[in-house]
Amino acid sequence: ADGPRHPLPSMPADNCTIQLGVPGPWHDRLPHFRADHEPSGAGDELQSELLLPREHAVKALRELYTIGDRIRPVLHISEVRTVAADDLWLSPFHGRDSVGIHFTWVRDVEAVMPVLRLVEETLAPFEPRPHWGKLFTVWPDCPDRFRSLVGRLDPQGKFANDFTRILLRE
Repeated sequence: ADGPRHPLPSMPADNCTIQLGVPGPWHDRLPHFRADHEPSGAGDELQSELLLPREHAVKALRELYTIGDRIRPVLHISEVRTVAADDLWLSPFHGRDSVGIHFTWVRDVEAVMPVLRLVEETLAPFEPRPHWGKLFTVWPDCPDRFRSLVGRLDPQGKFANDFTRILLRE
């Protein structure tokens, strides 16, 4: 690039972090957007991210390309990142080096949810796991070790809510 760019072509780059290889602290370079600015101009958006084994990344992206005409009308931008495996039971990176395919959607739940379901179905053969803090419709399997721990430490369900009841299949 010959100058600063916003990931959304129609937006000014004022909110973006410094680009063009300028050195600086990671927290000023790694994010796309400056911490004291709105992320995508309006900041009024929906997000989802699916994490799958890194070895499936190329095939998964090719499959998403085949449904691009359905994704495009409700998508602001998509990003791809890689993350090393960890040993945390509920982590989407548990036990496998992963690639994350992130979607920033327009803020229209009725239009986005059918497309998100299609994305999840398309990626299903690649064993995706959802990012817990973003939109998803396909619930991952909860590890038996975690279910057992919850049963032992919170047998009355005092700390349960609708989200955890679905996760634990209660």
